[in-house]
Amino acid sequence: MVVGMHVVRPPAQPSGAMVAWGNAWLTGHVGLDEAADAMEQAAGPQVIAGMQEELPLRRGLAELRVAGMTALRLALPVPGDPLGLTGPPAFNVAAIDAGAAVIAVLGDGAVGLVPAEDRRGSSYVGLRWTIVTAAPEAPDVPMLPEADRGLTLAMREATDALLTVDGVSGWRPEIAEALAALRTAPEPSDALAPGYPPRAHRVAALAGRLAVVVDLAQGLDGQHLTAEQTRRRADALRLLDRAVRRARVAAHNSAFDPVP
Repeated sequence: MVVGMHVVRPPAQPSGAMVAWGNAWLTGHVGLDEAADAMEQAAGPQVIAGMQEELPLRRGLAELRVAGMTALRLALPVPGDPLGLTGPPAFNVAAIDAGAAVIAVLGDGAVGLVPAEDRRGSSYVGLRWTIVTAAPEAPDVPMLPEADRGLTLAMREATDALLTVDGVSGWRPEIAEALAALRTAPEPSDALAPGYPPRAHRVAALAGRLAVVVDLAQGLDGQHLTAEQTRRRADALRLLDRAVRRARVAAHNSAFDPVP
């Protein structure tokens, strides 16, 4: 979503974990228990609602598999950019409101899983996935090589623009450290799971680093900036945020890409 002149990047972790580990399970690289454990390590206890009854995560995933689930896709939409979505409108609206969603491909059909916080009593905090009918068409999202190139280009353009606007003195130490880390090759990303190609791990790791830069840069005090500088900073952050979301979607959805 957009707040004022800032881009607010929705958290990708729960939906990303479901897609990555769900696809690792569907491709036979891990068992269901290992996949579910990894999902719950990322986002706490989870349930899936919208079937005949609300089910614990493991049983819900197993029921979807019986229903014909063959793949999971990640969607990271924001208003004006429904990245990863193909409809219908009810699902799109719910996914955009949540800032993320998962699409389960079921043969010739599909369902969407929309995450929401699940609070029960004074101590239980988990995640509820609500199943919504989704269009089966493949979304218009970049393939991994295209997203990789776009992320690299956006990183250069956005960081140059941000440094030009704020100057070195405008950065907090943690932002300078995050920018410095971009000069080294990223370590394999724990955002993905076994079975993903090495390039996907690298792109996911770089996207994670750049997401930190976006989050920290949004927290900078902009009172010293002119209106034009404020606009340029906001444009740079939007450019980088867009590339980060596309890279994450491409990396998470690459489990079934053809091997080059």
